[in-house]
Amino acid sequence: MIDLKIAIIGQSNFASEVLELLQEKKYNVVGIFTIPDKNGREDIVSTTAKQLEIPVFKFPAWRKKGVVIPEVLEKYLCVGATLNVLPYCSQFIPMEVINGAALGSICYHPSILPRHRGASAISWTLIEGDENAGFTIFWADDGLDTGPILLQKQCPLKSTDTLDTIYKRFLYPEGVKSMADAVDLVANKSAPKIKQTEVGATYDPAMFKEENQIVNFNQTGKRIFNFIRGLDSVPGAIAFIESEGQKYDMIRLFGAQIISDIPSSGKYVNLKGLIKPALIHEGGMLIEGTDNEFVNVKRIKLGTKVILAAEYFKQNKNRENIEFTEDELIKKETLRLIWNSILKTQIDADTDFFMSGAGSMDVVRLVEECKEAFEVPLENENVFMAPVFDDFFIKIVNCIREGNMGSDIKVYFDGFTMKANKKEIAVPTQLFIDNQFIDAENRKTLDIINPTTEEVICKVACSSKNDVDKAVLAAHNAFNGQWKQVSARQRGQLMLKLADLMEQFKEELATIESVDSGAVYTLALKTHIGMSIDAWKYFAGCCDKIHGQTIPVNPARPNNVLTFTKKEPVGVCGLITPWNYPLMMLSWKMAACIAAGNTCVIKPAQVCPLTALKFAELIVKAGFPKGVINVVTGKGSEAGQAIADNNLVRKLGFTGSTPIGKQIMSSCALSNLKKCSLELGGKSPLVIFGDCDLDKAVKHGMSSVFFNKGENCIAAGRLFIEDTIHDEFVRKVVKDIKSMTIGDPLNRSTAHGPQNHKAHFEKLIEYCQKGVEEGATLVYGGKPFPNIKGYFFMPTVFTNVEDSMFIAQEESFGPIMIISKFNGSDLESVMKRANRSEYGLASGVFTNDISKALTFAQNIEAGTVFVNVYNKTDVAAPFGGFKQSGFGKDLGQEALNEYLKTKCVTIEF
Repeated sequence: MIDLKIAIIGQSNFASEVLELLQEKKYNVVGIFTIPDKNGREDIVSTTAKQLEIPVFKFPAWRKKGVVIPEVLEKYLCVGATLNVLPYCSQFIPMEVINGAALGSICYHPSILPRHRGASAISWTLIEGDENAGFTIFWADDGLDTGPILLQKQCPLKSTDTLDTIYKRFLYPEGVKSMADAVDLVANKSAPKIKQTEVGATYDPAMFKEENQIVNFNQTGKRIFNFIRGLDSVPGAIAFIESEGQKYDMIRLFGAQIISDIPSSGKYVNLKGLIKPALIHEGGMLIEGTDNEFVNVKRIKLGTKVILAAEYFKQNKNRENIEFTEDELIKKETLRLIWNSILKTQIDADTDFFMSGAGSMDVVRLVEECKEAFEVPLENENVFMAPVFDDFFIKIVNCIREGNMGSDIKVYFDGFTMKANKKEIAVPTQLFIDNQFIDAENRKTLDIINPTTEEVICKVACSSKNDVDKAVLAAHNAFNGQWKQVSARQRGQLMLKLADLMEQFKEELATIESVDSGAVYTLALKTHIGMSIDAWKYFAGCCDKIHGQTIPVNPARPNNVLTFTKKEPVGVCGLITPWNYPLMMLSWKMAACIAAGNTCVIKPAQVCPLTALKFAELIVKAGFPKGVINVVTGKGSEAGQAIADNNLVRKLGFTGSTPIGKQIMSSCALSNLKKCSLELGGKSPLVIFGDCDLDKAVKHGMSSVFFNKGENCIAAGRLFIEDTIHDEFVRKVVKDIKSMTIGDPLNRSTAHGPQNHKAHFEKLIEYCQKGVEEGATLVYGGKPFPNIKGYFFMPTVFTNVEDSMFIAQEESFGPIMIISKFNGSDLESVMKRANRSEYGLASGVFTNDISKALTFAQNIEAGTVFVNVYNKTDVAAPFGGFKQSGFGKDLGQEALNEYLKTKCVTIEF
C-alpha cells in the first residue's frame, strides 16, 4: 500500500465532505488549495481544514496570461503532495500542478464520460433527456475532461428529477464516497486507467452564460420540459413575458412538469418565441410545445422575486409598496446581517430562509435575535408566513409601526359603528375572502334587523354564487399552498392566539351577539362567547395529536409487510351555521375543521351574521394566512346552495332544519359526493319520574325549554311528567315563569330576550294556535308579550298534550313547554312514547333510581342523554344526533374525524 500525501484542490461542501472522509480513513492530507474568501466568508472546505489543522492556501488564480504564477506553484510544491484530488474545482489548474504530484491528479466529473464534457454536464444530462445520470472519476491530462477513466457510477433518471434533485439524490452523496474509493484504489495500486473513447463523445456549451439559458419554444413539449428542469434551480431557464406596452420582461422558469389534465380557465399571456400564448391558471403557467404536449411551470422568478406562476397577475399586489425611512433602511441592513450570520450566504431581496437550508432551530434563533434587535414581539409563525427576506423585512417594519403583531394590527373594512352597551364597536359588513373584506358582486346587500327594536341595524353584503366560488378558490389555493407549510403545532399556536383575541374582545362580541340575535348579554358572555373560546382552545390542543395506527397484517412469506394509516385533512370545507348561537356554532365546527388542517368557507345565518364578520377581523389579527378562513354572508338559497354545489368543497358541515338538511345532503351527493355532517331538528324527550328531586327537576326542566329563549338545538321538545307530581311540577313552573324578567337583552337583570327574527316569531304564534285548536290545555303564555316593541314571545306551557297532536310531534324551537302525563308503573310505555319520534338529538331523565336512569340511557334513541341534569354540554364531549336529527359529531375527539380522511399504506419488504 502506498503512503500517500494528498493535496485537495477545490471548494464547496463536496470538497469538505471528501476531506472529512479521507481523514476518517487515516489518509495524510498535506494541504488544501481553494478559492479566496467571498464577502468576508471563507469556503467551508477552509473552515473544515482549519478545524483539522491542515494547511490552507487560497489563490484567486493559478496562472496569469496562460502562464503559471511562480509564487503559487512554489506554495503548492512545498507541501510535497504525491496525489492531487480534485472533488469540485471551478478554477483552471495548470499542468505544472496537475503533473506536480508523482502519482498524478484524479478529478470528479458529473457525467458518464465521454458524454457531456464541459462545465455544465448535469444540466446537459437532463436537457438531452438521457436515460441515466452518473459521474466519472478520471485521471487529469492536458485535455478538457478527456483523461483516462478510473471509476464510473450511474443511476436511472426519474421523470421528476431536476438539476437539484439528481445532484442531491445521487451525484453528491455517491460522488463523495466514490472519491474516497478512488483514493483507496490508488493507495492499493489497483486504480485502472481506461482510455476514453471518442465514440459518442460530446462537449456541451457552458450554461453559466445567459444567452445559453434562454428556452427555445420552437420544439416539442418534452424538450421544453427537459431544458427547464436542466436549469432548475440554478440559474433557471430564461423566457421573456410580455408586459404593459408590448414590452418584454425577463423571467426564469422553475418546477416544470408535463401534464395531460389541461385546465379550461385562466388568463393568457405572451412569451417571446411561443406561437400560442401561455395560460396562467390556478396551478401555474401552461406552455404548449410544437407536438401539442403541454408543460406546466409552477414557479417563476421576476426580477429578484420568486413567485407562484399562478399569481403572476397578482404579483404587483403581493408585496406591499412601502416607502422606508432612513432609520428603517438602517434596520434593514441590521436584519441582513442577522440573516447572514444564520445562513452563511449572501442575502438578497429574494433570499428564502428555508430554501437556503434553515431549520427549526434557525427559526428560533432568527425570532430571538430580531426581538432583541428591533424590540418587536415576533413569533415563529411570522417566519413561516414571510420566509423571503424582503417580505420578512416588511413584516418587521409593519410590526414596528403598528406597535405589535397582535391585537393592534389595523384591519381595513367598510362597516358601521355599533353604539350599544356603553361601547362603540367597529363592525365589518363586507364579505371576508382571502383575508380581505370586499363588497359582494354588484354591491348587493341585505338588511339586518335588531329583534329588540325591529329597526335596521345595518346593511350586510349578500353573496352571489360568483362570490362563493371566489371564496372557495381562495380556500383551495390556501390549502394547497401556504397552509400546508404550517405545521400542526404552529396551527395550534395560531388557534390559541385567536382564542386569546376572542377573550380580549369578548365583551364586544357578546354585545354584537345580543344586538344582532337577541341573546341575553350575560348568557352571550358566558355561553355564546365563552364556549366559543373554549372550543378554539380545546381543538388547538388537538392539532399535534392527530395520528394514525400501525396494523398487523398477514405477510406473503418470506417477505414482511408494514401497514399503517395516516389521518389527513379532507381539503376545503364548507360550513353553514344557524341563527340561534351564531358565534358558538361557527366555533364548534370551524375549530375542529382548522385543527384537522383544512381550510374553510363559512356562511353564517342570513339574519345574524355580525359576530362572524367581527370574528373574521380577529382572524387577520391572529396571523392566519390568507384564504384559510373565508366568510360569505347572504341567503341560504343562494350562498349556502353555492357552497353545497361547489366541486372544490370536499366536506360540508351543516346545522339547521331537517328539510334543509335533506336538501344539503342531496346537493352533496349530486355535486361531487362530498362528505357531510348534519346536526338537524330535534324533539328531545325529558322524562321526569315521581321519585326525583322535584325542585331540581323544575329548575332544569325550565332550563331545558326556556334556555336561550327556547332557541336551542337540544331543547326539551316534550316533557313526560309522572302523574303523581304532574300538577305540582306545573304549578312551580308557572310560578317561576311569572318571576322571569323579560326585556332588553343588554340589561344585566334580563332573563328572557326577544326571538331571533320576525319569521320565527310569527311561526311560534301559529304553533300555539294549532296546539289550542287540537285540544291541548294552554296553561300560560301562547302569545306575544303585550305592550312591548320587538319580537318578544311569552314563555308558554301546554298540558294534556296527546301523542297524536301537532305540537307533540313537531319542534317549536321556541319557549314553549309541551307536557304529557304518564303512569310511573309503566316504564316500558313511556320509553316507547319518548322514542316515537323521527328525531333523536338529545334526551333527559330525572330520577333517584339508578336502575331507571340506566334503563332509560340504554333504550333511548338519542345522541345525548342527560341524567338529573340538562343542557350540560362541554367542548370535550361529542355532540350530535340520531335518525332525522342528523349524523356526525361536533365537539370532542370524534369531531376531528368529521374533517379527516384515513389513508392506509402497505409496504412489502
